[in-house]
Amino acid sequence: MRTGHSRDYRHLRAARTSLVLDCTGVRLPRVLHWGDDLGDIDAAGLADLAAANAARQMSNTLDLPVPLALLPEHSAGWLGTPGLTGHRDGADFSTAFTVRSIRTVPAPDLPEAHQLTVDAVDQQARLGLVLEIELTASGLVRQRATVTNHDTGERPYVLDGLLLTLPVPAHATELLDLTGRHLRERSPQRHEFTLGTHLRENRRGRTGTDATLLHLAGERGFGFRTGEVWGLHVAWSGNHRTLAERTPAGVSLLGAGETLLAGEVLLARGESYTSPWIVGAYGHGLDELSGRFHQHLRARTHHPYRPRPVTLNTWEAVYFQHDLDRLTALADAAAEVGAERFVLDDGWFKGRRHDGAGLGDWYVDETVWPEGLRPLVDHVRSLGLEFGLWVEPEMVNPDSDLARAHPEWILATGGRLPPESRQQQVLDLGHAGAYDYLLERLDALVGEYDIDYLKWDHNRDLVEAGHRPTGAAGVHVQTAAAYRLLDELRARHPGLEIESCSSGGGRIDLGILERTDRVWTSDCIDALERQQIQLWTGLLLPPELLGAHVGSPVAHTTGRTHTLDFRAGTALFGHFGIEWDLTAADTGERARLAEWVAAYKRLRPLLHSGTVVHGDHPDPALRVHGVVAADRSRALYALVQTATGVMSPAPSVRLPGLDADARYQVRPHRPGDRAEGPHRSDPLWWERADGVVLTGRALAVAGVRAPTLHPERLVLVEARRL
Repeated sequence: MRTGHSRDYRHLRAARTSLVLDCTGVRLPRVLHWGDDLGDIDAAGLADLAAANAARQMSNTLDLPVPLALLPEHSAGWLGTPGLTGHRDGADFSTAFTVRSIRTVPAPDLPEAHQLTVDAVDQQARLGLVLEIELTASGLVRQRATVTNHDTGERPYVLDGLLLTLPVPAHATELLDLTGRHLRERSPQRHEFTLGTHLRENRRGRTGTDATLLHLAGERGFGFRTGEVWGLHVAWSGNHRTLAERTPAGVSLLGAGETLLAGEVLLARGESYTSPWIVGAYGHGLDELSGRFHQHLRARTHHPYRPRPVTLNTWEAVYFQHDLDRLTALADAAAEVGAERFVLDDGWFKGRRHDGAGLGDWYVDETVWPEGLRPLVDHVRSLGLEFGLWVEPEMVNPDSDLARAHPEWILATGGRLPPESRQQQVLDLGHAGAYDYLLERLDALVGEYDIDYLKWDHNRDLVEAGHRPTGAAGVHVQTAAAYRLLDELRARHPGLEIESCSSGGGRIDLGILERTDRVWTSDCIDALERQQIQLWTGLLLPPELLGAHVGSPVAHTTGRTHTLDFRAGTALFGHFGIEWDLTAADTGERARLAEWVAAYKRLRPLLHSGTVVHGDHPDPALRVHGVVAADRSRALYALVQTATGVMSPAPSVRLPGLDADARYQVRPHRPGDRAEGPHRSDPLWWERADGVVLTGRALAVAGVRAPTLHPERLVLVEARRL
């Protein structure tokens, strides 16, 4: 048992980030500082830091200041949102954990980072708590908690919720979070960080098209390159919540955890619950904060490092109209423009001639494919392309052999079925029979055709997701079982790549990304909409994980018409692909697309390893974004005109992220060098064959004059260090 009150501070540092924990006494650790690097501080300096920022007693408050722990407790006097909520038949509703031990060790997968494990117990409530806190090599703060029921009786502990928090300073006066819907994910919303609680709670049973991804607090007016900003993410693909809370006592925090449905977690004697990882990031501007997530993901041993293949997906080309001759012609056209992977989307399995039937019957439809998929697979492979397949394992149509044979495998409360969505219900992966069936079918399909890639879809929210026969809430079990299914399938097929798709961008989080190789960023591939969707999804994920496709000239989801250069230039800054009936494209369109495909192949080593940057431009109609090589030897920027600008000609744009003291040659980059706009001449530097030579500092401070472009056009600018 830890006793006494000697001062105990832990200072974790990595990547210009400091996390200072006050571990004094026997209460749970408190955060003294999370943010900018404090430099080398000895024990006395840390004690003085604590003294300099200690709260004092005020009128009509508790006799001692109330500390904010990583897991806030009502017993300590905290009157905001509690960290742990639960009970045993109404008793043991409030905890007072006592720390027994604290260990600080290098993180197992990142030796240069640090991991702190806190073991605590509440003898009266008969609960154990283990807190894990780590600072990664990229400067992310990751924490999770495990609660164990130590009661010797038969009464379970009903866990209602577990929330972990990190404080933010008073000068973080503005909040930014994201919302959205199907076909328009990741819409930003900014507002004041006022007193009270701003709660974003998700009960969709999946991450959600309206998920905030990151709940951010920052200095007023913070941008991509300016202002301090802090953010939290829940690495979990089921129900979850994030909140920003500010109290009259001057405490400001960000908190997050899983949203548990009523009675969802009942801990019998000796049983435990482990929360998802809650991941915090700090930065000077959103680019630095975002870069910590990108660096962390790229450091994983299972991160997809091989060049991301140019992917043709058949969905918007053929929909359900599957025909061998039509699809082989499409594969031929894909190979002609330089595609490297061919993905057969929805419509290949038994009874699937439309979206109202067949889900669950994961057998090749013999009426459409009398010889199975083998003729198509062999043809695709003869062209040198990989073969991928669309599946939606977690869903079932009531009009399917599976649903008719096993109605008990459908998630439901017991006496009724949930309302249908897209004429679908949800298979209960917590049911051993349903889980085993899906694993057998997927394993057999991948093995029979040696499938390289699965587009794994999940097309509806979970409503009344109950586990039969009891009807108990089942979202937590469903999410964990989906993870287990993905893990087992990949263990059996180590080379298999999987895309997370969920009505487009409805399942994007760091939990699913531990098991998948990219996300389908949105079902909307309108290039104008994608400019925003990819921008804000990129706060969490680097470009190589964002599926980005070139669609047909007229966008299927919005009816907008865009030039090929705008469509391809938008897809370039992701995992590039094509979703367009190329057999209907003319010779000129195919030739131009082939230029963009070749450019992507040349540029993907830079785009998929470099630092993502954005320019804070005053004109919202002109966006600047790019990728700078890790050694800052080169960079590629896109200047994107989303609408007509107030000023004409267009003003100068600043190109961030380069080595301030190095000299760079700056010029247009083909094929994005066509400046289509209402101008009589291009900027002087644009017309020079060798462009201009400027320092990185000059480019970041003064910039270069942007070409004046028509709305919904873009150009590419390259900077190379001399």
